[in-house]
Amino acid sequence: MEPHPDLTISVIRGLGWLYLLMSLLNICWTFRSHKRDGYYNRMFGIDHLPKSMFWAIYSALLLVLAAVHLVFSANASSFLLRLPLWFKNAADMVIANPISFFCLSIVIFIAIVALRKWWVQPTVAWILFNLSVLFLAVSMTDYDFRQIVGKPDNVPIVGMLYLVGFTTWLYFYKANDNDERIAEGRPLAEKELSDQVLVWPDLVYSEMICMILVTALLIVWGVALQAPLEEPASAVKTPNPSKAPWYFLGLQEMLVYYDPWMAGVVLPSVILVGLMAIPYIDFNTKGNGYYTFDERKFAIITFLFGFLPLWVGMIVLGTFIRGPNWNMFGLYEYWDVHKLEVLNNVNLSEYFWHGLGQPLPKPNPEGSALSQVGTILSREWLGIILTLAYLFVLPPLMAVTVFKKFYVKMGFVRYMVLANLVLLMASLPLKMVLRWVFRLKYIVAIPEWFFNI
Repeated sequence: MEPHPDLTISVIRGLGWLYLLMSLLNICWTFRSHKRDGYYNRMFGIDHLPKSMFWAIYSALLLVLAAVHLVFSANASSFLLRLPLWFKNAADMVIANPISFFCLSIVIFIAIVALRKWWVQPTVAWILFNLSVLFLAVSMTDYDFRQIVGKPDNVPIVGMLYLVGFTTWLYFYKANDNDERIAEGRPLAEKELSDQVLVWPDLVYSEMICMILVTALLIVWGVALQAPLEEPASAVKTPNPSKAPWYFLGLQEMLVYYDPWMAGVVLPSVILVGLMAIPYIDFNTKGNGYYTFDERKFAIITFLFGFLPLWVGMIVLGTFIRGPNWNMFGLYEYWDVHKLEVLNNVNLSEYFWHGLGQPLPKPNPEGSALSQVGTILSREWLGIILTLAYLFVLPPLMAVTVFKKFYVKMGFVRYMVLANLVLLMASLPLKMVLRWVFRLKYIVAIPEWFFNI
């Protein structure tokens, strides 16, 4: 008997109910499309064909798919509707590689911003939602994917991804609407709705319906999923991998590229200070109290880059991709504790001195403190200069080039705060690229002082 079957009868039944739910949702969408989308003048030789026809066909196909799954009662291993092996291998090859994973997340981020007027259209967004659910459903036919995504700890992360997608869509949908209104000289949507105040009974009814739905969801959740409790902790048996709570997985991922003092103290502090500093360094008075993108492009893109690829992307990476020994695994790959990856990382000082054909200078433990400091600084001089140049030379250069308008409007102090916040945020992807391309471990490595960058 297969100990790790890709499909079981219970899995097939569960997918059947999911396809049935999708069919019902798309039947509702079909009625919506019939009312709003109108007709094709002529298609397939037929005049006056409703555009909702495609949604009706799609809903019927989902209904058939649900019926096939729900009535199937033979051996689960003979069930044909499953993810093909070639797709699993291709997806694993992309996801398990940090370079391709990060590049993919950046491409998605660029597409979200650049194609914002296209993908926020309700029909396009609904198609993307259907594709994501179909991808999730078909992927559940893989045992390893199901073990990772279906883990009680990880189920909320899947829900969070859909919530992030919905809120991002909602923002761009409203921002696009207001940007078009501004371009056409029409009043903002918020001003047109300013006379409509939902109090009694509308607000109370809405809140009550939300309360009932959330309560029902939590009850179903509590009944259907096991509590993510584990065995009592033991100092002689640590879990592999040992993962932080989901909201700290981004910080844990930064530990791969930075020393603990940097990843666990400096960068989180910079994030908090940066969020507190925003009201004081923001000189753009537009976009307050209403949705817009065109009037606050820099602020929106900077925030979304820090939030989506550098925070949500890190949580996804830490939750679903990082496995035993903190190695990266594909979505459909078995988490083998014996997987071995060569990580021969080298410090910048080692590159420099070994490149000159000289040994790495080491401080003499019997020498004076001054001579030890001199040896260490001479060993790490290149990294120290590069770091200081990054923090103190780049801001003035940016002030006379790409950030010239910002410097003029903000003044010296506010501009320097903004420039250093941007540079510190950019230091994370920069260090990741240096690690992947050059296997660079630390730019400045002073283990004698527990100071590594």
